[in-house]
Amino acid sequence: MQFLSPGPMKLLVGIVGFVIALAIIFFGWVWFSTFHPHEAQSVRVVGSESAPVLPASKKLKVLSWNVQYMAGKNYHFYYDSGSGTDERPSSEDIDKTTKEVARVIKEQNPDIVLLQEVDDGAKRTDHEDQLAKLLALLPDEYCCHTSTFYWKAAFVPHPHIMGSVGMKLSFISKYQMKEAVRYKLALKPDNFIVQQFDLKRAVLEVKLPRDKGKDLLVFNTHLSAFAHGTSVLTRQVNKIDSLLKERSNQGHPWMLGGDFNLLPPGEKSDIFVEQRDRVYGDEREIKVLFENYQPVPTYKEVNGENYEEWFTHFPNDPKITKPNKTIDYLFLSDRTKLGDHYVRQKDTLDISDHLPVVAEFEILQTI
Repeated sequence: MQFLSPGPMKLLVGIVGFVIALAIIFFGWVWFSTFHPHEAQSVRVVGSESAPVLPASKKLKVLSWNVQYMAGKNYHFYYDSGSGTDERPSSEDIDKTTKEVARVIKEQNPDIVLLQEVDDGAKRTDHEDQLAKLLALLPDEYCCHTSTFYWKAAFVPHPHIMGSVGMKLSFISKYQMKEAVRYKLALKPDNFIVQQFDLKRAVLEVKLPRDKGKDLLVFNTHLSAFAHGTSVLTRQVNKIDSLLKERSNQGHPWMLGGDFNLLPPGEKSDIFVEQRDRVYGDEREIKVLFENYQPVPTYKEVNGENYEEWFTHFPNDPKITKPNKTIDYLFLSDRTKLGDHYVRQKDTLDISDHLPVVAEFEILQTI
């Protein structure tokens, strides 16, 4: 029995074929316009040829800072507290903020700089390479650098974006770098299409040769936000913990820094229950790093009488008038000795929604 005559059948086949072709084109566009990093991949290192080798006896200073793509504090962005409306900073504010970041770095004079949320090729920041712009403002001794993208797409069809995105983890050093490797971290659970346009979180490992002893390894990361109620932060921390254990077993001294989007362990974290329900993970996820390594700030500091001195986050929300939580940290291996350390709050409140974490450390001479 024939249910359709040849004419309608051809029409139906044509429509189905057209829909399939559109689907192939759409999925092809999504795939080829977005970023697909490997589990582990080498990253280009710049400027090491002329830089000095790290002296084995050198006491090092590190500065870690989420610079919020040089946006400054004059905006309440659409992703802030679920109520903001601003979509991008002005070009003038980007220039001003970049100069302020450079000022703080020059005044602190760290040996190693770890930066998160550094834009490169993003519509919201005029498609500029923000690391290159910052380096041009720093002394020539900061000649070594490397970066890896963790958000990159030619066009994001989000009503507040509608254009290209590009955001990196960046590493700057006064000393030679031997190599750098990007490691992929777990993605937030979502449908296939959304995941392609979302951030692809990572940890960047950089190897600094020393004139004596094992290489110093430095890690930079930025973990997921808005992930409460999922296992993604636990999986990301566990990945990092496994890397650190492996490097410790290999005998390397190392340090790790970044924006973890995780509240510290201890009773003081109870004051953040409201924010935790929507944005931040709790102490259970980061506790393993506090227990296994040397944290900055320490458990005692984030739960002591002066715990507010260790706040690292000052949201771009007009209802919040001062820093209100700690979510940025440094961690050191047991082959290092921690020295002076602090959060620079005094003159950085108008630069970024995060504050720089600074620490001095030395590598134990038995290494």
